[in-house]
Amino acid sequence: MSLTVFGAPLSPFVRKLRLCLAEKRLDYQLEIVLPFGRQPDWYCELNPLGRIPALRDGDFDLADSSVICQYLEDKYPDRSLLLGQNSEQRARVRWLEKYADYELAPLSTFTVFRNRVLKPSMGQPSDEATVQSALSEKLPPHFDYLEQCLGDAEYFVGDSLSLADLAFACQMVNMEHGGEQLDAKRWPNLAALYMRIKARPSLQAILPGEQKVLAKMSTPA
Repeated sequence: MSLTVFGAPLSPFVRKLRLCLAEKRLDYQLEIVLPFGRQPDWYCELNPLGRIPALRDGDFDLADSSVICQYLEDKYPDRSLLLGQNSEQRARVRWLEKYADYELAPLSTFTVFRNRVLKPSMGQPSDEATVQSALSEKLPPHFDYLEQCLGDAEYFVGDSLSLADLAFACQMVNMEHGGEQLDAKRWPNLAALYMRIKARPSLQAILPGEQKVLAKMSTPA
């Protein structure tokens, strides 16, 4: 087995793949490739879109976090199923994973995290008006929906961890890196889910490395 993940630690999509690998107990190497700026020509050949993550499994290359996680699920079905136990659950997991990636990410990562972390690290001011709009107007309806989806269950789908839970938690990590947290009084079930995922060994193993990257980014050159 020779798995290589290409990407950057603070990307929620790279994080999702790393958590998937950890939960499946699959060893891998992380090779840093940034999602912006000039990328190596070899990476552009691997993924012409230039997005992260990508995966190399021996002589097989694959891009897109969702596609990669589904590939790993198909290849290692005996290792902690993360896409559900039947067709209904698998469809539900894919829907909620996509919801996190396409609805939460533009706000939690590309608005809050980008303005609070990435832009200051590049000497640019944070657009706080846009951040506050995301926090007070745009994110709450999504959290309302997800709180309803979760109900009083421990996980989004079935009675076990799935990629839906990991995708949601990955966006919350980036929001937390940006100085914001879920309101546990308004969304108690979602907040409890996030704390459960955050406490898992898979996420605890990579958070210290992310904190080191954040600290380096905030240190003046």
